[in-house]
Amino acid sequence: MKGAVLVSLFMLVVVVVQLGEAINCGEVGGALAPCVPYLTQGGDPSGSCCDGVKKVVQLTPTQQDRQDACECMKAAAARYSNLKPDAASNLPSRCGVTTAIPISPTTNCKSVP
Repeated sequence: MKGAVLVSLFMLVVVVVQLGEAINCGEVGGALAPCVPYLTQGGDPSGSCCDGVKKVVQLTPTQQDRQDACECMKAAAARYSNLKPDAASNLPSRCGVTTAIPISPTTNCKSVP
C-alpha cells in the first residue's frame, strides 16, 4: 500500500512539472535549425526541417505556448537579412502542417491564437 501511494505521488509530481513547463527558444531554435537553408535559399524544406516544424506544433498546445514560440521565431527571423518571406509563410503548408504561428520578423505575437 505504501508503495502504491509513493508511485501515485510520483506520478502526480511528474504531471504537475510537465504542465508547468514553458517552451523555450532553445527548443524552438533547435527544432527549426534544419529549416534555415530552405528559409534563406528557397527550394524544398528537408525532411528534418519538416520534422522540426511538427515538433514545434507538438510543443505549443496552448495559446501562451504559441505566443512564446512566435517570439522565439520572430527574434530568430530578424537575425537573417536574407530570409525569404514567402518561404517562411509557406513552410508549415510545405511540411503538411497547420499552425497559427507565423515566421516573420514583423509578426505581432500577441495576436497569435
